[in-house]
Amino acid sequence: MPPAMTPKPAKKTKAKPAAAVRPIWTPSPEAVERAQVTQFAQLVARKHRLDLASHADFYKWSVDNIEQFWSEFWDWSGVIASRKGSTVLVDGDKLPGAKWFPEARLNFAENLLRRGDQGDAFVFWDERGFQRRVSYSSLTSDVSRASQAIAQLGLRTGDRVAAFIPNIPETGMLALAALSQGIVWSSCSPDFGVGGVLDRFGQIDPKILFVADGYRYAGREHDVLERVAEIAEGLPGLRKVVVVPQLNARPDISGIAKAVLLEDWLRKHAPAEIEYAQMPFEHPAYILFSSGTTGTPKCIVHGAGGALLQGLKTLKLQFDVRPGDRLFYFCTTNWVVWNMLFHGLCAEASVMLYDGSPFERGGNILWDYADKERFTHFGTSAKFIDAMHKRDLAPAESHRLPELRMILSTGSPLVPESYDYVYEKVKQDVCLASISGGTDIMAAFADASPVLPVYRGELQCRSLASAVEVFNEAGESVVGQKGELVCTKPLPSMPLGFWNDRGGEKYRAAYYDKYPNVWTHGDWCELTERGTMVVYGRSDATLNPGGVRIGTAEIYRQVEKIDEVEESVAIGQLWPPEQPTDTRVVLFVRLRPGFELDDALVERIKARIKANTTPRHVPAKVIQVPDIPRTKNGKVVELAVRSVVNGMPVGNTDALANPEALALFEGLAELAS
Repeated sequence: MPPAMTPKPAKKTKAKPAAAVRPIWTPSPEAVERAQVTQFAQLVARKHRLDLASHADFYKWSVDNIEQFWSEFWDWSGVIASRKGSTVLVDGDKLPGAKWFPEARLNFAENLLRRGDQGDAFVFWDERGFQRRVSYSSLTSDVSRASQAIAQLGLRTGDRVAAFIPNIPETGMLALAALSQGIVWSSCSPDFGVGGVLDRFGQIDPKILFVADGYRYAGREHDVLERVAEIAEGLPGLRKVVVVPQLNARPDISGIAKAVLLEDWLRKHAPAEIEYAQMPFEHPAYILFSSGTTGTPKCIVHGAGGALLQGLKTLKLQFDVRPGDRLFYFCTTNWVVWNMLFHGLCAEASVMLYDGSPFERGGNILWDYADKERFTHFGTSAKFIDAMHKRDLAPAESHRLPELRMILSTGSPLVPESYDYVYEKVKQDVCLASISGGTDIMAAFADASPVLPVYRGELQCRSLASAVEVFNEAGESVVGQKGELVCTKPLPSMPLGFWNDRGGEKYRAAYYDKYPNVWTHGDWCELTERGTMVVYGRSDATLNPGGVRIGTAEIYRQVEKIDEVEESVAIGQLWPPEQPTDTRVVLFVRLRPGFELDDALVERIKARIKANTTPRHVPAKVIQVPDIPRTKNGKVVELAVRSVVNGMPVGNTDALANPEALALFEGLAELAS
């Protein structure tokens, strides 16, 4: 472990002044005054006698005074806790090692269920349209029954439950039931193959597996019960498999050991007062998973207090979500965005759920939903916005969206042309916020703001109380130059660590090795003089086709099981090469002597990857090469291959055992189409 240390004072390096750039959208003075971040900043300024003339001033204060910021925000946002305590932060100069609110005792689910009226907690649509709505009152009753059923199985605080399930109301209900008892929640979308699920859940030994009998996508029904049976066999610690009917009212679950239908499991329990377990601030609440770039996916453990406090801050101050708002984000349960959407309950919003393809009804299904249910916030991926543009959809002409205040985009950088499209074809008076952060912190580093203008192709701002900078290779803070996105001070939602990472070595290596005592996020970014950010993509080897982050190691684990394949390397090719708007996965294979890559082998490789991971992992191209560059210790160098394919310079070839192999990836005709 490198010693905790603070980098040398950052040297600000500014680019030459750029010509004035006009925003593409600016909030009205009334909207700025009404925003919750304005109200909170005014309260802080009065209490601490501050002269905050701008949002930039408030951001600087929040970073310079992180203890005061989070303590004031705790009180202002109304965190429900049996105890807050007087200490906000211990060892705040240590990354990792800082401890937030060490005396606090609270329950995550109690904060999400603070609203108990008949208003909508969840509204659910799928490809067929509206399905059902669940009130806060009804949700609380169901959570009570499920928490009793969990307790009856003898689970204790800190035990894990896992969910192989779509984005449906039961998912949120079951997560709340687990969290109410201090049980740790983890989820995975049902389009994963058995191997991909066991790579994740097999590490955390869940006691209950929550599943659906299937899901609907692109007009087809996908029964998953055979996969569920295999998954259950691979999780020996299971006490129960609880099946939520989706495709059939009473699916046949006789082939699954320890299985029970949800309603049968809940039947013996009547609604009652929920006894919320009061847990420490850093008690684990979630286990999320890394993409699996360098091996088996890492199990990222997040604390209840950090997830709650950061979630409230994101929703209230960055997104301006108010009680009664209608919050939507297109996502699956495999993505941290699902957690963020779920957390909309703590802001007393109505959470809009959708499961299925976003391209049903000619690409209009989500806008039909937004129109009928009066969305205030519409979240999606940059790829979806690009796809709408290419389909020439014009929701501004076909739908009524008067309540829509913010469109959120994440997963990959939103290209400038997509900004133009949204304001021309979706809505003129809306805050279009491209945000960037992720699973690692359950939040964004580059964030939305209801009180700041939107500049074409740029992310609005750095997230409040997040000491975000861009470092060059020397560890100097730079403005107007590309570099690594870093965070130099602790956040409440930084992970507690990785599951089964004794001593924290893997955790430190993942974020703190490049610049000791500084979080390095792995994004290649630029901080502009306006305070906006531009994200150019991941600086590591993670693939991002269609804005969905996936890992190469998950592909390799499947490809290397094919006898003919000796070695492989997967990279993201900027696509199309002339004017990139996305990346596509390209797989290079070195075959065993005597074998040639033909169409049948290509299809077998793709089929194996799809069956054991997800359709997103399937490469667009599979290409045979005679050799693959490696380091002297035998590690395949993905970044060097990616650079050559995308016409970028390779920084250091001295570490390669066979640098001549890089030439094999230059100018390949197969990559032009």
